Amino acid sequence: MTLRVSSSFAALALALSCLSAPAVLAKPMSGAGAVKMIDTDNDGTIDMKEVEAIASATFDRLEKDADGTLDAKELKGRLSKAGVKQADPDNDGTIDKKEYLAAVAERFKAADPDNDGTLDAKELKSPAGKALLALIK
Repeated sequence: MTLRVSSSFAALALALSCLSAPAVLAKPMSGAGAVKMIDTDNDGTIDMKEVEAIASATFDRLEKDADGTLDAKELKGRLSKAGVKQADPDNDGTIDKKEYLAAVAERFKAADPDNDGTLDAKELKSPAGKALLALIK
């Protein structure tokens, strides 16, 4: 009887976790949540190396047509038209990975007002931090 109850409980818990996973993934990243997700060295902050790793993976995930660039459709609103124009120095209307990572670095720098090379949860809650998170989510 105990085994049956335990198995039923485990099955219910698994089912509920599967149902709630998309909801968790759909939530926007917050300051503390982003630090937890991105902070691979577990020092309580994120640095440019950690941000570049997730930004590179984000670029690869967004880049659907295998042409090595992101167009406005693939960017899905992560950059405004003005942001795309600013991140596109060759004016070809698309952003390659190098341009994308440069835009990420620019947003990182804007979110780091104390210039210590790291971002904490408080800095990620700022408008500049939220702009960075929008680009790498």
